Amino acid sequence: MNWLNSAVRVGVMIAGLVAALPAVAQDAALLLYEGADRQEKILAAARQEGTLTLYTSIADKDVQTVVAPFEKKYGIKVRVWRAGTDKVLQRTLTEAGAKRHEADAVHISGPEMEALHREKVLQKVNSPYFKDLVPGAVPAHREWVATLLSVWVQAYNTGAIKKEDLPKTYQDLLNPKWKGKLGIEAKNQDWFSMVVKEMGEEQGLKFFRDLVSRNGISVRKGHSLLTNMVVSGEVPLALTVYNYMPEQAKQKGAPIDWFAIEPAIARSNAIGIMRHAPHPNAALLFYDYMITEAQKFLVSMDYVPTNTSVPSPLKNMRTKLVDPAVTLDEMEKWTRLYEDVVIKRAGP
Repeated sequence: MNWLNSAVRVGVMIAGLVAALPAVAQDAALLLYEGADRQEKILAAARQEGTLTLYTSIADKDVQTVVAPFEKKYGIKVRVWRAGTDKVLQRTLTEAGAKRHEADAVHISGPEMEALHREKVLQKVNSPYFKDLVPGAVPAHREWVATLLSVWVQAYNTGAIKKEDLPKTYQDLLNPKWKGKLGIEAKNQDWFSMVVKEMGEEQGLKFFRDLVSRNGISVRKGHSLLTNMVVSGEVPLALTVYNYMPEQAKQKGAPIDWFAIEPAIARSNAIGIMRHAPHPNAALLFYDYMITEAQKFLVSMDYVPTNTSVPSPLKNMRTKLVDPAVTLDEMEKWTRLYEDVVIKRAGP
């Protein structure tokens, strides 16, 4: 979680600058409007603005799959600046502190969106579509909304491991047959914290200590790298990859499949509208689009939707959503524990 540590430090350094911004943005009346003609008003105002600027960490190959249908349907141009989550967060906060109002909407992972809320650079939205979303998708402050879930699952090489031999519980991983076969991603503290809490903190920490000492875990930096190592067979069973990664590889014919020890742990990606958005109404139209029409396009790329009316790639799998606020509050604790219990004791 080093990206989150560094990004939050940037937020702290410029918090004084951001706090000096006015509390309420201008031209944002429709963001809270709940009248029956809400959609018509938003569409008219958005078309008058004609464009919006989106800062996002959505994968480069996937951005146009989401953006192009919006532009075609509404005739509104979306200017996209894409980078890793930490860079998006830092640029957003730096520009806000300098009173450079370029971004209209930001779409990154949940903990970073919560950090933007705490730095007071987002604004509240009321949307009639909130009622259709999964529990936890809308925080009480309503300054961001979850659009998709990144779900950690377990992936295995189908040439090295038979489906009938897969572990059904975490305790099954203590079986000696998994010695030297397990891999994990180096920066999955929030997954680790949720699994430990699910077991009960004392028992959960004991489980991971026992797992590492008995069977070992190969630590890899990057979910894509870990997925590729499952495909190659170097890591027969990975404990933490995002569900869409092995699924996409599987569809291309790679010897990989995935399953989940329930509850599967999920982290949200979310969208919010900047407090001083130059094009707030176009941003609001896109915001609503991301939790309604765009959901089917996200599913087409094997992402997990937050709108319950859209069929999920996980079907009826039980999931548990990481609370972004808790992630920020407990970041140091779980970073230290993950390092001490898993990373430092594990193999390369």
